[in-house]
Amino acid sequence: MLRHPLVESLLSLRGNVRACVYTEPLWGIPFNLYAPYVSVYMRELGLIDTQIGLLITLGWILQIFTALLSGPITDRLGRKRATLIFDLISWSVPTLIWALAQNFYWFLAAALFNSLWRITMTSWNCLLVEDADPQQLVDIYAWVHIAGLLSAFFAPLAGLLINAFSLVPTMRGLYLLAFVLMTIKFIWLNAIVTETKQGRIRMLETKTQSLFSMLSGYRAVFGQVLRTPSTLYTLGIMLVMSICMMINSTFWSLLVTERLLIPPEHIAIYPFAKSSLMLVFFFLVLPRFRELPFRYPMLLGFACFVLSQLLLITIPEKSYLLLLAATFLEACGAASVNPQMDRLTVVTVDPKERARITSLLYVTVIMLASPFGWIAGSLSSINRILPFSLNIILFLIGGLLVFLAARSADRLRQRLAASQ
Repeated sequence: MLRHPLVESLLSLRGNVRACVYTEPLWGIPFNLYAPYVSVYMRELGLIDTQIGLLITLGWILQIFTALLSGPITDRLGRKRATLIFDLISWSVPTLIWALAQNFYWFLAAALFNSLWRITMTSWNCLLVEDADPQQLVDIYAWVHIAGLLSAFFAPLAGLLINAFSLVPTMRGLYLLAFVLMTIKFIWLNAIVTETKQGRIRMLETKTQSLFSMLSGYRAVFGQVLRTPSTLYTLGIMLVMSICMMINSTFWSLLVTERLLIPPEHIAIYPFAKSSLMLVFFFLVLPRFRELPFRYPMLLGFACFVLSQLLLITIPEKSYLLLLAATFLEACGAASVNPQMDRLTVVTVDPKERARITSLLYVTVIMLASPFGWIAGSLSSINRILPFSLNIILFLIGGLLVFLAARSADRLRQRLAASQ
């Protein structure tokens, strides 16, 4: 009996890859349940646009330091131990704070703890890919995204709960649910993974090194990045996506509720639709992209992103169907770009220095993106559509970077062919 290629790849996963992918819904489902309502929740508790933007910027500034430390900490503690420790600190602790939040200072404290997720992002990604088959990377990252999209089947429940109990009590309950499910996930994952081969090597190499001496090694790593055009283009694409996703996740619900006048209890329709459409895309369209060069799906994705933002800022009030169309285009863009971008961050990085190069990429992205939380907040306070106008410009830049990255890859292949 023939199986779908994605199903076949899921069933063929083994070891750490299997553990990371199979447990991911325990993080993805609760996160995606509360995520669409975060900024509205803040507003209900008395925060204004500039405070929300300031929290985003402060969180990203804190992440500069945690991302910088993520490589040395991951190498020193090992991928497995670092993932457990910093998952608990960066997700279990802040979900409790968010559940009990009363004002701006509660959210500030939660941002402090949550900023440490940059460490576990590096360590968890190393756990995921270091012992994996490179040919499976697109499928592996597709399943990571699918795991989060499973929340689509629960998203309408959030809207029903908000309608029945109002926004703030529902959000407090969702955060408590996130605390329980995420904590179970972190402990379970730690029980079933093993330290990677490269992780064991780096633990031995860094056993006698201080964090300061390990940080000093970033100078050589930074030079290596600057000498690798493919990594620089990947960095640029990561930066564009980080800024745009930050803007969308923070200000989309404010635009929808306050400019398009769609009630908060109806917001859940759109994450449900987006997740469902992305699931369909992953299963019906993504397999056709597997053998294509990365440029084609990524250029298609950025074109969809631009069209989605153009539609979002031009539709009239209470236009449910047009907002659904914008959501459809955004879903197609995300499903086209995200797995390819994740793959690029793996294949363009030296595997011997994966932890430090990855953390350096994240640091650079955070440093350059962090002002955009405040910038987008200021733009939103002037006019709700301005942050999404900024997104259009950034998505166009992202498409240009994909084009340049593809041309660079073509030149490299031509040089390699000529030297043989």
